[in-house]
Amino acid sequence: MLVLLPPSETKAAGGDGAPLELAGMSHPELNETRRELVDALSTLAGDVPRSLEVLGISERQVDEVERNAALWSSHTAPALERYTGVLYDALDIGSLEPAQRKQADERLAVASALFGLVRGTDSIPAYRLSGGGSLPGLGTLRSVWRPVLEPVLAEADDLVVDLRSGAYAALAKVSGAVEVRVLSEDASGKRKVVSHHNKSHKGRLARALACAPEEPRSVEDVLDVAAEAGLRVEREADRKLCVVVTA
Repeated sequence: MLVLLPPSETKAAGGDGAPLELAGMSHPELNETRRELVDALSTLAGDVPRSLEVLGISERQVDEVERNAALWSSHTAPALERYTGVLYDALDIGSLEPAQRKQADERLAVASALFGLVRGTDSIPAYRLSGGGSLPGLGTLRSVWRPVLEPVLAEADDLVVDLRSGAYAALAKVSGAVEVRVLSEDASGKRKVVSHHNKSHKGRLARALACAPEEPRSVEDVLDVAAEAGLRVEREADRKLCVVVTA
C-alpha cells in the first residue's frame, strides 16, 4: 500500500542531517528534475523581492527566502519530521513505536513541489515552494512534474490511497487510486465539504493506515482500519471514500 500525503506550506526548522544529497533519496529517476528545481529555487532566492512575489509571501516571511538560499548547504531532517501543521500533528509521527515508524516510512509518501515525491526517510532541508506555483524559466510546477512523476506513480501496483490536496494531486494523476474527501454532517443529515476538519482527519486516517498490523490491500481493508481507529468512513463509489465528521 502507498498512502499519498500533501506537504505542509511551513516546515520545521533545523535538523541534524548532512546537507542535501539527491543521490541518497528514493525514486532516483526524479533526481534530474529535483536538481533543476533546487538550483532554480536557490538562484531565485538571490533576488528577495522577486522571490517574495513568486512564492506569494510577505516581507514578514523573508526567512523563507533565506531557507531557499541555503537548500544545498543547510541541515536536513527526515521528510515525515520536516513537514508540520494540522495533518502532521494528527499523524504524530514522533509518538510511533519503532515498528510502527518503520511501517510509516514504507507506506507513506509525501507529494512535494520541490522533490516530486519523498518517502519518510528521505532527508530534506526546509524550503518554501507551493504546488500550485511556478518558477521563472521553468513554468508551472504542474507542467514540470507531470511528465516525470506520473510514470513513477504508475509503477505502484499495490493499493494507493490518495490524500493529496488539489494543487498536489494536479502534479501527477494516479490511475486507480482511492480518493478520499472529508464531509461535515449537520443534525439534519445535510453534508458539505469543509476544510476545517479536512487535514486533521486525513492525518488520523494516515496514522491508522501506517500503524495497521496487517498492511491494507483493498478498499475494504481501508474501511476496516478506519473503523477500528474510530473514523466514520463511507464508500461513495468504487474508488472514492468520504470521512464523515459530525458538525
